Amino acid sequence: MQSPLWLDVHAPTLEELPQPELRRYLSKVESGPINLVLHGPAGAGKTAAARALASAVHDDPENAFVELNVADFFDRTKQELRKDPRFAPFLTGEIGWVKQVAKDRRGDLSKRYKSQWSKAEMINHVLKESASTAPPAGGFRTILLDNAEAAREDFQQALRRTMERYHGATQFVITTRQPSKLIAPITSRCFPVPVRAPTTDETVTVLRTVLEREDVPFDDAGLAFVAHHADGDLRAALLDAQTVAETTGELTRDAAFEVLREVGPDEQVVSLVRAATEGEFVEARKALDGLLVDEGFTGAEVLQSVVRVARSRELVDPAALAVLAGEVDADLTAGTSDRLHLSRLLAELGTW
Repeated sequence: MQSPLWLDVHAPTLEELPQPELRRYLSKVESGPINLVLHGPAGAGKTAAARALASAVHDDPENAFVELNVADFFDRTKQELRKDPRFAPFLTGEIGWVKQVAKDRRGDLSKRYKSQWSKAEMINHVLKESASTAPPAGGFRTILLDNAEAAREDFQQALRRTMERYHGATQFVITTRQPSKLIAPITSRCFPVPVRAPTTDETVTVLRTVLEREDVPFDDAGLAFVAHHADGDLRAALLDAQTVAETTGELTRDAAFEVLREVGPDEQVVSLVRAATEGEFVEARKALDGLLVDEGFTGAEVLQSVVRVARSRELVDPAALAVLAGEVDADLTAGTSDRLHLSRLLAELGTW
């Protein structure tokens, strides 16, 4: 999609969240700072709920709200982290007012630079600096840690200490598909908030609101078709609706059926598999990022497409792929990083 995503353009307020129980709960914690764990299935609206809460509690959410995707840390290299404009101010230059100084054997002072930090030190520094810096408008800051199931235990231990130190100045909102992946010292410092998948009727209501705002013609059958097709994944429903609308100019049942039955990243998957099997791992990772980030597919959807396309086009040994896909599917189900486990799939394809 070349135009802005409806997911971003029509981000909901607290009052517009489709689950009434979620609206009621979050409306009670607006005074903050209160640490929360929002847990539920993919596409249920956890991230959207955290953003809506930040918009409700802060007069200047643009400067008081910090969003950090845990996968941004653990799925990227140190060089990629330093080049990210969100993290670059924290990760360049000398350590500064907290610089570590030690005398070497000659008695000279040797300064340590941020470029020498380990990845764990970089992550911890970004987290602490984000939590310790007061918003320009005053009050407390909200930090969203998205997809926290990908966090290693050492990061969680550092997070626990940061939460303790800045409990009066910073509110942490943690989203995860699998709260069991969080260590007890984290969960004990947070209020758990279950976020269930929206029902078909709730999804239809959201789609109708967005389509009316976009002035896109639709019928009830088209809304129902997209909602059923998404199967409780509100993010997927909005992406599907936008795809149909941009392709046909409307969202009727016939238009949705014609577009969605053909939607599939087949050619991108072919490029991904061929790059992986030819040992072009960097190119394969770029293709994977295109599917996960640019196109918005889930890890499970990418894996299913890889298996289907690779078999139908005889790109790899189907029996070996079935075994490998089963292992990767189990890892994806466990709730850790989709990008990490699919990267393992690509790496193993490169050895065939």
